[in-house]
Amino acid sequence: MIIPKSLEEIAHYIETEKTILFFTADWCGDCVFIKPHLPEIVAEFPDFKFLQIDRDEYIDLCQQWDVFGIPSFIAVNDGKEIGRFVSKDRKTKEEITNFLKTL
Repeated sequence: MIIPKSLEEIAHYIETEKTILFFTADWCGDCVFIKPHLPEIVAEFPDFKFLQIDRDEYIDLCQQWDVFGIPSFIAVNDGKEIGRFVSKDRKTKEEITNFLKTL
């Protein structure tokens, strides 16, 4: 899991890699629930770069990507969205894995 340090770094991954944008926040109980499962998920999908994006630090980016609930996952390839798993509901490891398998 990559924790980007700037919008420029995020833009680099979005434009050049198959990337999963994981929008989260420390205060989000559903985000805290899923985080222990993320290393396994990341290992299962090595073709993607996983970016953990703090919703509070990058609120403008959340608005740009129409992320209104967290945790949320958006898949991007060469700068274009190829899928999203976005809602305000808690997500399970199985649901996230199933979403990623559809990409």
